Amino acid sequence: MERGENVKGVIDALRAQPLMLGLLLVIFSLIGYVYLQSSQFNDQRAENVKLFLDVQKEVQKLLSQCIVPAPPLR
Repeated sequence: MERGENVKGVIDALRAQPLMLGLLLVIFSLIGYVYLQSSQFNDQRAENVKLFLDVQKEVQKLLSQCIVPAPPLR
């Protein structure tokens, strides 16, 4: 029963101070916004890293075809 009493106490406190409820809503919405932005940033960063590695492999392949081997030493 103590858990129920604690919840009632919190609800009564938030009902008595609506500004606190508004602040909690703003804080949680900001946390959600920051999470979404960082998630999108990480997805974009992973895509950029993949593209960079693909280009690097392609350049490496082209360079490996351009190198003329040195003549053997006698």
